[in-house]
Amino acid sequence: MSDLQRVTPVVLTANEEANVGRTLEALQWARRVVVVDSGSTDATERIARGFANVSWFSRSFDRHERQWRFGVHETGIDSDYVLALDADHQVPPAFLAELNDQFLPGGFDGGVAGFDYAMEGRNLGGSLYPPRVVIAKRAALGITQPGHTQQFSIGGSTYRFRARLVHDDRKPLERFVQSQIRYSKLEADRILQGRSRGWVDRLRRAGLMPPIAAALAYLRARGPFGGAGAVRYACERATFECLLAMRLIASELDEAEPSAAAVAEHSR
Repeated sequence: MSDLQRVTPVVLTANEEANVGRTLEALQWARRVVVVDSGSTDATERIARGFANVSWFSRSFDRHERQWRFGVHETGIDSDYVLALDADHQVPPAFLAELNDQFLPGGFDGGVAGFDYAMEGRNLGGSLYPPRVVIAKRAALGITQPGHTQQFSIGGSTYRFRARLVHDDRKPLERFVQSQIRYSKLEADRILQGRSRGWVDRLRRAGLMPPIAAALAYLRARGPFGGAGAVRYACERATFECLLAMRLIASELDEAEPSAAAVAEHSR
């Protein structure tokens, strides 16, 4: 497993006591794990510092893009590769084996992996969560933020993992709703500034995405065979799309409402 020492995991945290222990437990193979925290007030720091290979950094949050740039380039990482993880991402043994046996010997500049979406440890069997760049050489990793979160890109040869990572967020419902409110604001700003993503944003502007997203999420999570998990996942995706739709509709209504001065001028 010596090749794995060429990889430094970077994990972002913000009040992640419900998740961070499971994530770090699966990273004990790493010589060093960089945790960049955004000012947690729960037990996140205590849990993270309980792992001997963790280097703890604290940085006030402004944007995901800047938080990741700090984690990748300003924390003294000297390894060839960085493995970029959210605090609710876990690295299963199958991914670790493929990383060590296939990716690292191949000399790739970066790698893309899919995710198994879980709720309370139970795999939904499918989701709308897209594959993403999860590992790259630091010099080859591009970091931007076109919408509500960061976007990674690879400037070079790309490997596609067959094994999948796990997304399993166990934070309270209140935290989920707060996050969706914030994310929907950033996505609405992106759309209203003309940075469109094609037909999905057109459906969002038309207010049609909430039921579509709910139906797609429910079906991808195995529909009636997915039980309560599939229903919960559909509700989560609909929540985000409803908040986003309401923001976009509010903007259109504001633009359509005649100004007081215009109304007064017309009435003369």
